[in-house]
Amino acid sequence: MKLGIMQPYFFPYIGYWQLINLVDKYIIYDDVNYIKGGWINRNKILINGEATFLNLYLSLASPNKKINEIEIDSGIRNQKNLKRIAMAYKKAPYYEETYPLLEELLTSKETNLAKLNGKIIKEISSYLSMNTEFVYSSEIEKNGHLKGQEKLLDICKRLGASDYYNAIGGKALYDQESFRSEGIRLHFLKTKEIRYKQFDSDFVPNLSIIDLLMFNGREGTKELLKCYTLEE
Repeated sequence: MKLGIMQPYFFPYIGYWQLINLVDKYIIYDDVNYIKGGWINRNKILINGEATFLNLYLSLASPNKKINEIEIDSGIRNQKNLKRIAMAYKKAPYYEETYPLLEELLTSKETNLAKLNGKIIKEISSYLSMNTEFVYSSEIEKNGHLKGQEKLLDICKRLGASDYYNAIGGKALYDQESFRSEGIRLHFLKTKEIRYKQFDSDFVPNLSIIDLLMFNGREGTKELLKCYTLEE
């Protein structure tokens, strides 16, 4: 069984979805500490030709809290996100196709950060015809005293994973021999260079999945999911 484990990011970049599409089971890693300034409550979209943050505002967020312990701010700032997306992409070729999905997700009544991001991840995966099974890490019985690589290995063993897949950045964090000694093959996914037309401006890479859907549509984005290589 192919397994992937990642924190629940907010409308992440295409490499995140490539990883989901590659595995049989994907663990939404929600019972680890929130990282301020990371990708859990923000991502970048294209506004006036520049990469600009789209933020999900939170209530009493703290690095001392687990992701699944944080609530979303119900204030007006979050309600403006749809308007910002509409203003940025209303002339994009697949705006009419994509906007209803984003509207459904961003008007969700879900108030928990992990659950909302999990909903976004699962709904977009379904929209892109992925058949991956999703499980929250907080729902898995495991050794709560373990950290880092050992905690991931524990999850892999408990779920019977034969292969563990991670983004290429994990190469500096995870040791092949440690996984091999447990009978688990370790792989790293590296996204190939992806370029597509963004209005008439210079191409801005590594934006949210929102940007890919607006300019490539559902079918075009499904093709871009194949643009990666695997490393050991």
